[in-house]
Amino acid sequence: MCPCRTQHTNMKKRNGWMCVFSGCVLCRFSDDDPVLFGEKVTLKEHKLTVHYFCLLTSCGVYQRGKEDQGVFGFLVDDIKQEIRRTARLTCCGCKKKGACVGCNVRSCRKSVHFPCSRTQKFISQFTGLFPSYCPDHSPRQTLCVGLDFSLPQSCSICLDSIDPVLSYSILKCPCCHTSWFHRDCVQRQAHSAGLFFFRCTLCNNKESFQEEMVRMGIFIPERDASWELEANAYSELLEVYNQCDAPTCLCNNGRTHSAKTGWFEVIRCQLCGSKGTHRKCSGLMLDTGDWACSDCTQATDGKGLISVFGRDFCLPVEINRHGNPDLIVCVPFVSSSLLGCVSSRMLGSPEELLQALATQLRPPSMQVEVSGVQALLAGLDLVRRPDFNPTHTLSVSRPGDSTAAQQHFFRLLMQQIQDSVVFEGPDESKNLALDSQALRDDLYFDIGCLLALSLVHGGPSISFFSCALYQCLFNYPPNCPLTVTHMTPDTHLTRQVSRIAEAKSLDDLKEAMTSNRVYLELAGCNRPISRLEERESLVEDLVGFTMITRMQLPLQRFREGLQTLGVFDQVQLFPSAFCSVFCDSANRLTAQTLTRLFAIDFSQQEEKLSRETAVFSFWRHFLLECEVGKCSVSLQDVLLFATGAWELPTVNLFPPPSISFLHHFKEGLFPQSKPSSKRLLLPVTSSYQAFKSCMEQAIKISILQILL
Repeated sequence: MCPCRTQHTNMKKRNGWMCVFSGCVLCRFSDDDPVLFGEKVTLKEHKLTVHYFCLLTSCGVYQRGKEDQGVFGFLVDDIKQEIRRTARLTCCGCKKKGACVGCNVRSCRKSVHFPCSRTQKFISQFTGLFPSYCPDHSPRQTLCVGLDFSLPQSCSICLDSIDPVLSYSILKCPCCHTSWFHRDCVQRQAHSAGLFFFRCTLCNNKESFQEEMVRMGIFIPERDASWELEANAYSELLEVYNQCDAPTCLCNNGRTHSAKTGWFEVIRCQLCGSKGTHRKCSGLMLDTGDWACSDCTQATDGKGLISVFGRDFCLPVEINRHGNPDLIVCVPFVSSSLLGCVSSRMLGSPEELLQALATQLRPPSMQVEVSGVQALLAGLDLVRRPDFNPTHTLSVSRPGDSTAAQQHFFRLLMQQIQDSVVFEGPDESKNLALDSQALRDDLYFDIGCLLALSLVHGGPSISFFSCALYQCLFNYPPNCPLTVTHMTPDTHLTRQVSRIAEAKSLDDLKEAMTSNRVYLELAGCNRPISRLEERESLVEDLVGFTMITRMQLPLQRFREGLQTLGVFDQVQLFPSAFCSVFCDSANRLTAQTLTRLFAIDFSQQEEKLSRETAVFSFWRHFLLECEVGKCSVSLQDVLLFATGAWELPTVNLFPPPSISFLHHFKEGLFPQSKPSSKRLLLPVTSSYQAFKSCMEQAIKISILQILL
């Protein structure tokens, strides 16, 4: 039954308007639910009660006063005038007078009380002029067609069952395809979270999610979250667990007693921190500081590992300043289904995510025979072998250090893949090309497999994908239509679509369509056009056909190649994190980057330490001169000399590079590098000029040997 049909009390007519003491003067409804109706305010001196949402959505009253005047800036005289205006308007829901909320479409005459608007499926937008729309004219959400995803079976907020059909009472997140919820649930979440914390419960998007929810009639209060406004809401987090949970407590002062030291100091579980014991009660040594409770010991099999879905999660423990343990999840290798439960913020950067995949690699090694500079041919020969196993390590047949040889191979491989027939477009912004021979040879799959291998085995960033190609592969950014600017420039198809997009009149548009009739028929877009405004939808269909529909098979095989070692699944889970790896050109190597790359092994002796500190300053100054071109070697030469890598790989260098010092050396023999162990030995000299001379001479000789 409509809420306006409920019985009201204390109502009488005065000066031509209704004065309601217990109910709202606009909707005549006495309920007090700030989530559904806004705050209920009573002005005793005026004997007036009104709901905040009724004021906001009423068509004839405006906020003409200051916030402290009337009711949140709505003046009392204006509210009385609105009561008189709506006294003649009938609600299309309860059929009673006083309907103050009208449809914003001028030709529509439907009006309702605000509480009735919910049962009549009106949508009120709490922004701008606060318009309301009847069911015939209200905004609607749409599904993204053509995407492969399974519909949810429960509300993402209350977790009750849900019928995944968009309607007035069922809404979805515009940014992800798995977050659906009841309208009432998302309204209560918005009321609790406020403007600063209201976001999608699954994908954590805030800006687009809030914009869509406001469009669909969700009110978001401009305040902090309700839980942040409670006094001392988190005071219990400052308390340290201090109780002995041993089966038999031996302390005469009871389980809650904890001495500062000794047998009866309470030791907390190093894994969960929620259980404790006296040392004496659990038979621990007097100096024992590490202890795990029985629950954690059973969960970890006594090895300090939490087993989840058959995978081991290492849980090292940090004790924060309050004495509470903070668990930090370190994932050596996680399957794609499990990784969805772990946030990218928890796992860290793309380098760390790929490092997690690299733990799959193990001996034996696969031999890669590189003839000259034909790295792509060698890579294709590798992945097409009958015994190819992507989890085996790589061994590149090239004289010299094996690490440098592998880095050189991946560097050449990335250049030759970029120039292969499966890609088209300008450098550093490549789209996938349609090549019939490449399809017959299944080259798209092989190229995707090689790119995945390169990323996991420590090769350089890909860096040459266009944003459009990345979006076609991983749907990032989501729900963004492709435009003509995303198409490969200076191609026949791009020129055809551009001519249609640039038509200035209906005659120009029809002429462009006639000249491209064959292509329009192939794309299924040879339809009659009667208005110039139809040009945008035609161009959008043509771009979608050119870049997605006709490229379905190459895109599918390319994705399947990228599935190697779980790379595609990893990127699809965290597309924003990996966008720079695939699309951004490689970052320029800087002196600051190289300085931070190396760990410094200083001596413990004070005399040696002072000399090494001076040499370390020589090293930093040397890198700065290399960066600005004041040395005969470059920063890339220094990196190659010290680590064997031509450029910084996507996966972190292992072992981590380090610098040691040599206090006794023969001139011309040092500095020395050990690329296999990533260790650089710097000579301890008395002057910067001597240091610079030794460095330049050693690096030049090393680079010459590598190139030969």
